[in-house]
Amino acid sequence: MNEKFGMRNEKITNKDAKVWDCGSKPAMTRIHFDTFSIRRDVARYVSTIRMCILILVSVFCLSSCEKADEYDRSPRANFEALWKIMDENYCFFSYKEVDWDAVHQRYAALITDTMNQYALFDTLGNMLRELKDGHTNLYSYFNTSRYWDWYLDYPDNFDWELIEDHYIGTDYAIAGGLRYTTLCDGQIGYIYYGSFSSSAGNNALNHIFYQFKDCKGLILDIRNNSGGLLSNAETIASRFIEEKRLVGYVQHKTGRGHDDFSELYPQYLEPSEGILWLRPVVVLTNRRCYSAANDFVLKVNPLPNVITLGDRTGGGCGLPFNSELPNGWAVRFSASPMYDAQKQLTEFGIDPEIPVSLSQEDQEKGIDTLIERAIELLNAS
Repeated sequence: MNEKFGMRNEKITNKDAKVWDCGSKPAMTRIHFDTFSIRRDVARYVSTIRMCILILVSVFCLSSCEKADEYDRSPRANFEALWKIMDENYCFFSYKEVDWDAVHQRYAALITDTMNQYALFDTLGNMLRELKDGHTNLYSYFNTSRYWDWYLDYPDNFDWELIEDHYIGTDYAIAGGLRYTTLCDGQIGYIYYGSFSSSAGNNALNHIFYQFKDCKGLILDIRNNSGGLLSNAETIASRFIEEKRLVGYVQHKTGRGHDDFSELYPQYLEPSEGILWLRPVVVLTNRRCYSAANDFVLKVNPLPNVITLGDRTGGGCGLPFNSELPNGWAVRFSASPMYDAQKQLTEFGIDPEIPVSLSQEDQEKGIDTLIERAIELLNAS
């Protein structure tokens, strides 16, 4: 039995933890339907907005002059503009041990005055792929460069058709981006959330957790969730805590050097004013969990009532910003690094507490190995 859900964890026992109260009235805490206090949410969002403004001002001060610099529209001018934008603003050069000057030397030799826009785009896109960053893209009217190796080189560990056919059917409920039902004769709640860009409103979460009031545990499946809004990650994570917690740090560039950064600013997660779910939660992950999904795992990983299970996330812990080349193409890149509570970067992903893969043998039998292991953990809690 995992220590988080077992009786060996001194912080959580059957006697003193609300999450384990599975009597005739399971412990759902703070059910507020009509009188939500919005002060705490407003304060939290104001704090977040202030931090974003601070970071945006910093990045603007460092990069706003890019477009003002005197560049022509030639292939070489656009190459130099892109290289300089990244050189002065990208945030992971040192962490990834990228020799950006050497990259310049290699790719400058490929630029010619007679190359067409398609050849130029491919060359610049290949240069950006040297950074191995899913948040870094070049955009033109005819194509978008991307780096997808953070998941392409790994097994999916996910089969939605299998889940529908053998676990939840097709008559599950849908609230915004949340698909939910119960498993094991109503004993375990199941939520699939496929994108943090999709709605995950407070009213929907209140309704879902109330519907799960007789469940002893929850499976939150975020496999194949490639990110979206950080605010949605915070909204859901805030349902699993009773008190304010330090969940990570963020910093921003303060100069044009690769290591010119501000101090680390702490990031806190505060409990929601809605219904809190303090019983066991198993979060299912795979390599396609990226960006805001990675941030969500970062926030819930330390929580005593949450276990992550599955595969390593895809990563993506740099807040992305945008700039523009002389020819009008846009570039997005990681500009502000985010850290976990131990001040560690998670750019290359977060390992699950319990590694589990979807085996081919189970898949052929109509079994989702990850869901079965999660059910086993919750039934043993």
